[in-house]
Amino acid sequence: MKNIYSLLVATLLITLFAGCSTAPIATQKQEHTTQDVQIFTTNNKNALVTPKSIEDAFNAVGLSVAGNNDMNKPFSKRFGKTHYKVYNLAMYMNSDLTFKLIKKYPEFGALTPLTMSIWEDKGDMNIATLTVHGMSRATGIPLNDPDLVAYGALIHKALKKAMINGHFKELSCIPTHKNKSFQVNFTADVELDDAQTIDDFIDDFEAEFEGEIEPLGFLMPNYTNVQEELFDDHDYHAYDFYHTYSLCKFDVIFPVSKLHPEAGAWAPCSFYLYKKKGDKKMHMGFLGVNNWISTLNIQDKASTKPLQEAQGMLKKVIQDIAE
Repeated sequence: MKNIYSLLVATLLITLFAGCSTAPIATQKQEHTTQDVQIFTTNNKNALVTPKSIEDAFNAVGLSVAGNNDMNKPFSKRFGKTHYKVYNLAMYMNSDLTFKLIKKYPEFGALTPLTMSIWEDKGDMNIATLTVHGMSRATGIPLNDPDLVAYGALIHKALKKAMINGHFKELSCIPTHKNKSFQVNFTADVELDDAQTIDDFIDDFEAEFEGEIEPLGFLMPNYTNVQEELFDDHDYHAYDFYHTYSLCKFDVIFPVSKLHPEAGAWAPCSFYLYKKKGDKKMHMGFLGVNNWISTLNIQDKASTKPLQEAQGMLKKVIQDIAE
């Protein structure tokens, strides 16, 4: 009896601290479609699947990869070690679907671009992305929105092209979000000086924003001028500006990825800021770290603490500048 009790305790501890990529537990089995994060995996002992081949597959189906960063290089240099043979964070987007979704739901900028983590462990290559359910819950877009559904289908197409013999893992973690979105939103009054233009305003704001977050250790692996890169191509001019930043922090993703490599489906996080024509306020936002914590049921302090600290820093910077 004592041995059985010890085994149950050990199993519970593994469940709490190993993250969603652990082996499935029968009583907690959920299909990937009901999860907010999905992991697609394949045996890669022949080394045919690489981050570059995955990037090529995504590009081929219309999901343009804006960045595909080898995180092991900076991890090794900064921390003296790595967790996986391969660990990449990549950003990708379909321009047409993104335009359609942002036009209807401006807060979709919080997922512009989308992100994925790519990692190799014990001979298996894995890709973690958000599911349609995850995108819907986090942004408030209806789950049956046809453009969101199409985005999800395109991601599945890319995953299957990248790993022909791949399959979705059955995840063992139980999300704790209770369908909350955890969006972190801000507004700021836009008041122009006599000689100031709206372009001057946003240039000044972003220069101050970048100047404040860089000393705090935040990196900006991608910047998207949505107005120029998406709206202009569709002759759509409802905004004075619409920009997004991809933000990450080595001191966050390194400890989190150790037990939760699939967290890269949320990282780098996208921070959006926009102003509609005729509106006197600028709107800003990103998806809070409780998305990471609740969707993957992250409970270890080594992961939750840096996530919460980073969010606190970012919120303070934005609030101080927006005052």
